[in-house]
Amino acid sequence: MVLSKSSEIQTEARNAEAGNQVASVPALRRTVLILDLIANVDAPMSAAEITRSLKLPKSTVHGLLTVMMELALIVRNSDGTYRIGPHTMRWANGFLSKMDIVSIFNEYFAQDTAFRHYTMTLTVLDHRDVVYIGCRNSDQPLGQTFRIGMRLPAPFTATGKILLSEMSEARLRHLFDSEFPAAMTSRSAKNLEQLMVELAATRERGFSIDDGQVSEGMICIGSAVRDHTGQIIAGIATSLMRTEASIEVVSDMGKTIGIAANNLSQQLGGK
Repeated sequence: MVLSKSSEIQTEARNAEAGNQVASVPALRRTVLILDLIANVDAPMSAAEITRSLKLPKSTVHGLLTVMMELALIVRNSDGTYRIGPHTMRWANGFLSKMDIVSIFNEYFAQDTAFRHYTMTLTVLDHRDVVYIGCRNSDQPLGQTFRIGMRLPAPFTATGKILLSEMSEARLRHLFDSEFPAAMTSRSAKNLEQLMVELAATRERGFSIDDGQVSEGMICIGSAVRDHTGQIIAGIATSLMRTEASIEVVSDMGKTIGIAANNLSQQLGGK
C-alpha cells in the first residue's frame, strides 16, 4: 500500500511526537529524583551538592532547577540552596483530601476522651519508611514533635512495626536484607533479625511498642487500621513519656488503642 504525501507527513509527525514523549521521560525521572532528595535532606542543598549526590550532568541539573523554580516546585534560598516550593502542597492537599481515613482519624480523636491528653499519629507505609498523614501533638515534652509529611524508618516506630508485622519473612528480607536503617537511638533495632523478634512479639500481643527507639524518653503504642478486605492500610499510635509507662499502663493503652483502631476500621468498611 502506497501512502499519500499527506499520510506520510502525518505518520512522520506522530512518530516525532512519540519520540519526543519517550525522550521526555528521563527528564521527568530526574525531576522526581531531585524533588525526593530536596524533600528528605536535613539541610537545604546547593545545585553543586545536588549534582554530586545524584551523579547527574551539571547542565541537566541547572536546567531542571530553573524550570522547577518557574513552576514553584522548589524555592531558591538567599544562600543559593534549594527547598521544596509551595506548588507541591497543592498535590499533597489534593491527595490527603481524598483520603477518608485522614478525616475519620481527625474526627474520631477530636471526640475520643481516652486519648485527649496524648499525642496521636496516623501513618502509611512507603517502602522502608512510614509517612505521617495525620497527627495531633499533645503538650507533653516527648522529645519528638510529629508533623504531616514527616518520614521515619518503619522498623523503629510503633506504627511501622504494626504495618510490617503481617509481612512475610521473604518480603521483609527483600526490604531490609541489603539495607537496614541506621539506629536512631541506642534502643533501636540493629538489624533485621532483631526486628523480626519484635514483630513476632507484636503479633502475639496484638499491638506494637516503640520503646525509646525513636526518642529515648518516649514510648509509642500502635495498632492497625484495616479496610473492608481486612488488609492493613494504616497504623495509629499514641505516645507517652517512658516515666509514665508502667507494664500496666502499656497493657491498658495497647487494648485502648486497639479498640480505637477497630472503630476506625469499621468506619472504613472493615469488620
